[in-house]
Amino acid sequence: MSWDMGIFTEAVKGYAHLSAPIVDIKGAGYNVLGDHWSPIDALLAPAWWVWPSPLMLYAAQALLFGWSVWVVADTAGRVGTRGLGVAVGLAYGLSFGLQHAVDTGFHEVAFAVPLLAMVMRQLVLDHAERALWWALPLLAVKEDMGFTVAAVGVLVAVRWRLWLPGVVVAVVGAGSVFLDVLVLIPAFNPHHGYDYWEKVPGGSLGHLGIGAALLGLVWPVVKWQTLGWTFGVTGFVCLRSPLVLVAAPMLLLRFASTNPMFWDIGWHYSAPLMPVVFLAAVDALRRMEGARSHWQRVYRGQAIVVMVAAAIALTAALPLSLCDLVNPGTYDGGTHSAALRAADAIVPPGVTVTAVNPNLAMLAAKDRVFWAGDPKVDAACPDWIVIDTRWWQPDNDLVGWAERVHPGCSYVVRFNRDGVVDLARVG
Repeated sequence: MSWDMGIFTEAVKGYAHLSAPIVDIKGAGYNVLGDHWSPIDALLAPAWWVWPSPLMLYAAQALLFGWSVWVVADTAGRVGTRGLGVAVGLAYGLSFGLQHAVDTGFHEVAFAVPLLAMVMRQLVLDHAERALWWALPLLAVKEDMGFTVAAVGVLVAVRWRLWLPGVVVAVVGAGSVFLDVLVLIPAFNPHHGYDYWEKVPGGSLGHLGIGAALLGLVWPVVKWQTLGWTFGVTGFVCLRSPLVLVAAPMLLLRFASTNPMFWDIGWHYSAPLMPVVFLAAVDALRRMEGARSHWQRVYRGQAIVVMVAAAIALTAALPLSLCDLVNPGTYDGGTHSAALRAADAIVPPGVTVTAVNPNLAMLAAKDRVFWAGDPKVDAACPDWIVIDTRWWQPDNDLVGWAERVHPGCSYVVRFNRDGVVDLARVG
């Protein structure tokens, strides 16, 4: 899954060099702020100075997720008992949203997860004004997070009667979305627009298909399955708390999109939902303790067991399954991964490289890397070309293909093992 990892590696490397976050993988000289508004990634620049590797991004994500686990567990412990904190922290840490995000690789939502955990913590502990302050940094995570910030502002205004600060934050959050997609992102985008309007029903803001968007909220059925997973990991207890409304903008935006990748539980898209639903569940458990209805009081005692049991049981079908953890092949990748590492190792630092997905991230840490297969992205005459033919093979004669795609350039094979080929430019 090296495509996004390569993009974030190049972006953070750019910040670390105190320059623009140029991502040549998306096009020569492409400024990644013209893709998504995620300036928060610049916080990783000092870590890059110490450890200039995409592995640093994985480690940073692990620390950010670990921080969120502590926040969720400690908050549950403050509301209830120490045992409740341990149980909720375990269920949250094993949740499908975090597991899929770790398995996918680093994304900017790694910052959103602990920030949302802190927002929800303050709401659960009735520190509403603090929640507003913790919500504001979400505006630097990604452009769509502005709607989540707006939801926090509305909730604080209505639930805690803090009308002025709540409304101000709501307006700032919603306004930031339009500022990002209409002004800031187009200013850095090479086409001076926002590349993701095509994922909106109708294809643009001016032709927004309201009917299609509303239908898309409930169909196809995979969206209901995602809702079942999202709320089911808490035994549906989170629905008892109004704090769960913080999750609404994230779910609505995903389901309204025309991109099917957003609809299911895969990838990293559900990670920011996890601290919201689990801490909403903690708030719900507190509410149910003194509930008048007998069934709520009874279910409260069973809900914690349901959460932990569901987390452990579902893990069998998730990346942290025991079968994968005890399989040595999970960690070394076999002969093919060894060939990929060897192919990357012989490419010298500081050169231009055209590569395909499996090699992008590791090469991007030391070289200027372009994506093979797209003439709009591929370098004019790269010093090296690295192809994993298991992933993509443009031609049986790779040298001939390289010289046709790059007229006037000559290449020679410098590495060829297990379907991984390195071509070096000569002359």
